[in-house]
Amino acid sequence: MITDTIKRFVGQLFNPKKQGVQHIGREKHGIDRRNVSRHAIKVCEVLQHEGYQAYIVGGAVRDLIVGLEPKDFDVATNATPEQVRALFRRARIIGRRFQLVHVVFGQEIIETSTFRAPASETQSTDDHGRILRDNEFGTHEQDAVRRDFTINALYYDPTSEQVIDYHQGVDDLKKRVVRMIGDPATRYREDPVRMLRAVRFAVKLNGTIDPASKEPLLSMAGLIENVPSSRLFDEMLKLLTCGHAMDCLQQLRQDGLHHGMLPLLDVVLEQPGGEEFIELALDRTDHRVRSGKTVSPSFLFAALLWQEVDLQWKKLIKQGETGIPGLMQAADAVLEKQTKTLAIQKRFSSDMREIWFMQPRFDKRLPKSIWRMLEQPRFRAAVDFLQLRAAAGQFDSVLAQWWMDLANADDDTRATMLDDLSKLPREGSGTGPRPRTRKRRTGPPRVPVDHGNAPTI
Repeated sequence: MITDTIKRFVGQLFNPKKQGVQHIGREKHGIDRRNVSRHAIKVCEVLQHEGYQAYIVGGAVRDLIVGLEPKDFDVATNATPEQVRALFRRARIIGRRFQLVHVVFGQEIIETSTFRAPASETQSTDDHGRILRDNEFGTHEQDAVRRDFTINALYYDPTSEQVIDYHQGVDDLKKRVVRMIGDPATRYREDPVRMLRAVRFAVKLNGTIDPASKEPLLSMAGLIENVPSSRLFDEMLKLLTCGHAMDCLQQLRQDGLHHGMLPLLDVVLEQPGGEEFIELALDRTDHRVRSGKTVSPSFLFAALLWQEVDLQWKKLIKQGETGIPGLMQAADAVLEKQTKTLAIQKRFSSDMREIWFMQPRFDKRLPKSIWRMLEQPRFRAAVDFLQLRAAAGQFDSVLAQWWMDLANADDDTRATMLDDLSKLPREGSGTGPRPRTRKRRTGPPRVPVDHGNAPTI
């Protein structure tokens, strides 16, 4: 018996992953409660007051420990979705695969989930092992086992200001190691999106993926194709707006995970100037994210797919298709091919088209058409896109700056700029001032002629 006790002690000493739960104080985890969402704290306090367990969990805790500003805050509790909803005036249950509660505080939503039990044979899965429906509730410890990576299985109690750590995630976080909880191959089959998340977390933390967690990635990359296109779009958007988008894409290609996400990406990057254009787009996106500014998904995907749209458009022009109709055909073809895998929402694809279709209109500066362009809701986004094209050498930089100055100007300044433009030689038509436009009739309005049943105006 003594020998067995010594063996267990030595095993725990040299294999910390088998140690029990740790309650880590503020002096070690370093989270400042003032940086935690007051609404997330409120949700925890209300649930705890009613006798439930409640903790801030996951990515928010991870980011707070490493000094990053969380994008959102999630709460985990042993209360059921119905019990959570009953405690808050503005709360709704969502989700099919597993139910969650969205507790709404103005513009902020605190996503609240019930502790979940480990995967079992009774759970619904597809032929590849991906879990389709998962509403089996469990204990706090079981919920920690269900989390994907050790760095995400961290629970922060805003009342005691302790971090509860079942899998030594704080140690992994300080070492910048992304480690899967459980058997990596099994966990990737349960949810192939975890492979993409592993890459994103490693790049975002400037860390590495644990060798055992990285080894199955290449052989299991094909499972990405079984993920619903809408969920894949959400994960792709997170990856592109994490502040390290280009590094993530390069790592995905290196690990063989890019297939099934952006099928046209490899084609684009292999085109002359294609990689430069995407690097410019993603670099500007990263700078906006790091400075706390918002990023438009429409603009981002318009930039990623523009090279292929432009290539298809030029081919159609050589075949005799006219300008704008050819661009429309090219856009439709590229989006149709892309959305089979990535469910780009209609509102985004509609905005992307508007941004693309406005590009040829920047070639000629005609005052009348410019006033109409200024009324378009996506005019500013289209001008920003034009700056990107100019930076990549696809458009005259001086002319692009004129459009940017116009977009930034007030109405009076715009009127002056367009009046000055009307005095210049017509672009592309030789020298000499622009012909004066005929003034509108200033006399009394004409009396409409009565044509029987025809309505008068």
